[in-house]
Order: sequence, then structure tokens, then C-alpha cells
Amino acid sequence: MSTTPINCEPLKQLIRSVPDFPKPGILFYDITTVLKDKTGFAQLIDAFAAYYIGKDIDLILGIEARGFIFGPALAYRLNAGFVPVRKPKKLPAPVERVNYDLEYGTDSLEIHKDAIKPGQRVVIVDDLLATGGTMQATVQLVERLGGVIAGLGVAIELDFLKGRNKFPQFDVFSLLHYDD
Repeated sequence: MSTTPINCEPLKQLIRSVPDFPKPGILFYDITTVLKDKTGFAQLIDAFAAYYIGKDIDLILGIEARGFIFGPALAYRLNAGFVPVRKPKKLPAPVERVNYDLEYGTDSLEIHKDAIKPGQRVVIVDDLLATGGTMQATVQLVERLGGVIAGLGVAIELDFLKGRNKFPQFDVFSLLHYDD
């Protein structure tokens, strides 16, 4: 398990738990409460940056929607570009698309076909790693475009769902872990 040189455990106090969202039986970990806290948001970006600095990153890919929030800030800190990975029909130019399963349904993601040049080193970021379906779909998009995955970064990992196990070949970095 990858660890950060910055202690992020205090961020857990800022995360709101919302029961039965988006459907009954799901406990949703809401990071908007971290984002609105100027110290919490800065600590989140600082921890990601501390981990990825010096790893020769070309692009940060942020998965819709929460990956859009901290992905650009991280890209700025790493002197990298930012690429959005979007839900269908949100990008104006030709796209690559992948369909995938969620823990509570199915969905699709798209990326511009010219977003990644072959060989570019990419870090994919999102707010949460649960079963790994959304991250796996984004990995597929990067690989189709010839990118090199330098890391997968998430603010929260739900360890009990074992989503990390889908990515043994990649460096998976999580700021916070929840066991249940």
C-alpha cells in the first residue's frame, strides 16, 4: 500500500458520511466538506503533490466529477497538463469511449482521442476507489490512446471492497483508508 509523507488522518474529520446515497445500503463519503475547508483542501493537494513530485508526470487525468476539482490543482503543482475524463456527450471533439459496471449500476466514460500522446506519463485521480470499475474504465481509455500510467491516485479508498486488487501492475496511492 502506498503511503504519503504527509499525515492525512485529520482530513477524516472533515469528510461527511451520507447514509443511503445514491441508493439504500450505500454509505457515501462526501469530500465536498474537505474541499470547502481551505486548510483541508490545501492539505489534500499538498499530500498528492508530495507523493507525485519528481515522478516525471506529463498529464493528470481527472474523472468526472470530483476528479475535476483537485485534478487541475495537482496538475498545476506538478507542472503537468490536465485532461478531463467525462460522462458521455460532454466533450466536443472526437472521443474514445468505454462502458463499465459500477457497484450500483452501469455507466460510460469518454476522453478526447487527441488528449494523450503515445508515451505520455499519466496519473489518474478521483475522489474514491471502491470496487474499481470507474478507475478500470479510465485505465482502458489511457491504454487505448497509448499513454503510460504512472499512477492511480484517490482521496479515499474503501479497503473492504478490494478495488485495489484490480490494479496489481500500477502504483495505487490513497490518502485515506476506510475498512468498513
